[in-house]
Amino acid sequence: MRYIIIGAGAVGGTIGGRLAGAGCEVVLVARGAQRAALAGHGLRLKVPDGESTYRLPVVEGPAELGELRTDDVLVLAVKTQDSEAALALWGPAPVTGGGTAAERLPVVCAQNGVESQRLALRRFRRVYGVCVWLPATFVEPGVVAAEGTPLTGMLHLGRHPHGTDETARLIAADLEKARFEAPVVPDVARWQYAKLLSNLVNAIEAVVEVLDTEEHLAFYGRVRAEGVAVLDAAGIAYASPEEEKVVRGDRIRLVEIDGAPRGGGSSWQSLSRGTGTIEADYLNGEIALLGRLHGVPTPLNDLLQRLANEFARERRAPRSLPFGELLRLADEAVAFVQES
Repeated sequence: MRYIIIGAGAVGGTIGGRLAGAGCEVVLVARGAQRAALAGHGLRLKVPDGESTYRLPVVEGPAELGELRTDDVLVLAVKTQDSEAALALWGPAPVTGGGTAAERLPVVCAQNGVESQRLALRRFRRVYGVCVWLPATFVEPGVVAAEGTPLTGMLHLGRHPHGTDETARLIAADLEKARFEAPVVPDVARWQYAKLLSNLVNAIEAVVEVLDTEEHLAFYGRVRAEGVAVLDAAGIAYASPEEEKVVRGDRIRLVEIDGAPRGGGSSWQSLSRGTGTIEADYLNGEIALLGRLHGVPTPLNDLLQRLANEFARERRAPRSLPFGELLRLADEAVAFVQES
């Protein structure tokens, strides 16, 4: 199979580089400075045991590839806010022998949250979800660091909305050759919703000054509790923290890489690069949406969604909000809901 990595940033670049290193055929999809760097100098992937450069084909869209092949796998690794545009671009692309990518090719959604696979299913017949547990950093154009060892990450994989098939098993086999744990599961959404609860911290990490005190952990606990209440009210199953811990074990430990210190997760990286957008609508915003659908108030997630979007839109410096100010705003948000 040939893997077309749509969005060669932290996650996409790591998956693409690792697959290429395992002997798989890979095409990277990128724009702007990232495309120029990848095309000119290759993908530099920094990992705990060294650095490799992969000189791979780089395109901006399907037209540059001509007809897609019947053995192509589309790996959607853009942030969720960019999914619709990517799906609209790649879905109609012609495939050798007739038909379009949306009709004939698998699309694998390797992203945070749960929305992209729903968006994909509106266009594509064969959609696969991935629960992405992959610590990685988009350092600079053309350079990605993946801090996990001895395995690079864990990628639970399955059909959306449910089930498994031979394609999922073939993809998983390639991923496992490429230094990932890749369990094929019939209920991948259960793992993704558990990861969603963990990702509710992303907005806090992006906007607040520090994250290393008991007060910070207690605040995240309150944010997560809203998420748990919402998922329970909606009857949505999710893996428990204990189950996640057992499955991951010591397979993935974080190691700081020289020249590429890990400053934060995906939302922090968006603010640091000044992209103007952030994924909060599909993380904290997913909890807010489900809360409104099922009558569960989510004032803290509402607040974090708003703050993260304000920071992105105004290109404010990450972690520039004092924690005391966040607590004050949180108290106001909770009081407003209680009085309403």
